[in-house]
Amino acid sequence: MWASGLKGNISPFRPGPTVPIEKGFSEVMEDLNFGGFLNVWARRDKIVVSGDMMFVNTTNSKAGNLPALPGIPAGIPVSGDVDTKEFMLTLQAGYRFYDTPEVTLDGLAGARYWHVSNELTVNALGQSRSYKESFDWFDPLVGIRGFARINDRWSAQGQADIGGFGVGSDMTWSVLATVNYVLTDRASLSVGYRVLDVDYDDDGHVFDTRMKGPVIGATWRF
Repeated sequence: MWASGLKGNISPFRPGPTVPIEKGFSEVMEDLNFGGFLNVWARRDKIVVSGDMMFVNTTNSKAGNLPALPGIPAGIPVSGDVDTKEFMLTLQAGYRFYDTPEVTLDGLAGARYWHVSNELTVNALGQSRSYKESFDWFDPLVGIRGFARINDRWSAQGQADIGGFGVGSDMTWSVLATVNYVLTDRASLSVGYRVLDVDYDDDGHVFDTRMKGPVIGATWRF
């Protein structure tokens, strides 16, 4: 579970304005329909691979009255919903260049894919109108991952990457740091913190956001 807040500037529709957004985790949860976050690691000898997937579906609802417009009287009640689906997939592969029983370091390279879809539905005077738009992009990445064993039960690990470089977004980066406790030979629990930042601006679409917050999870090793 990633208890993430959201801050930045977005323009979900090409004809629309760029608007600032700032929501804490509790506000995100109020709008949340479904969300999931999964991180997978695999290693064979010195070769390592990493997969990181996130999906979030939120609905933001507003209601109010229209001001006086030509041909439309003031006070007409209007309600609207913005349904947003956000999908992110990161795939990386690399090499374990430092390997001891206490500390390991992995160098990584790969790509991050983003897909953002927004649907606006407006209801007024007994009628409903909808407008939908989506956009996506790829970002090349380079990264590093480190693991340090504290004792038989406790360990710490950190993972960071940076990319974009104007290929998809102008810049994107992420950092994940956790402290882990071993329950069994296969199972462990983790707590930590994650930050994911992306600055995308292309063809009228703007997605310049930073998501950050605490992480709690369980790991199964096989």
